[in-house]
Amino acid sequence: MTAAVVMAAGASARLGEPKQLVRLAGETLLEQAVRTAREAGCTPVVVVLGAEADKIRAQCNLNDAVIVINDEWSEGMASSIRLGVRTLGSIANETDGVVLMACDQPAVTAEHLRALMKSGEATASAYAGRRGVPAYLPASAFADLMKLRGDAGARTLLRNATAVELAGGELDVDTAEDLAEAERRFH
Repeated sequence: MTAAVVMAAGASARLGEPKQLVRLAGETLLEQAVRTAREAGCTPVVVVLGAEADKIRAQCNLNDAVIVINDEWSEGMASSIRLGVRTLGSIANETDGVVLMACDQPAVTAEHLRALMKSGEATASAYAGRRGVPAYLPASAFADLMKLRGDAGARTLLRNATAVELAGGELDVDTAEDLAEAERRFH
């Protein structure tokens, strides 16, 4: 069983509104990320909220996703990864690995997530000349995930990982320009 951790705790400062609540094609970015993880077969799906958590919870239909609140969200992505992995340890005994996802990448598909999970080894998404999330990490990497600090996320753990190309993966919704491009591509 492969779990998913959807990182959705940031303040969306550059966008000026919670990116988690931005609507594309009839659903919020966060709802899309959770749906995509479910369609890929991930269970459980843990959603890590932080800034504006109450507002996001009230406006998103996250179905049976496990929602946790990261009080340390301002540290950066690593704090959300740690909380997500810690949560998996308390709710899912048979997890063979985890797909780490951001909530602001509209190009991610269930097919892409399944391709990441296929080998059972650390596998990153490749786009814009780099490796990043979404990424699959086996349970053997959980101890290393718990040691992460700051805003670099799991980048160091993915440096030598296998990579699967993610068409359009360079687009994440961080600014008004990114949002306009996402609406153009995915609306």
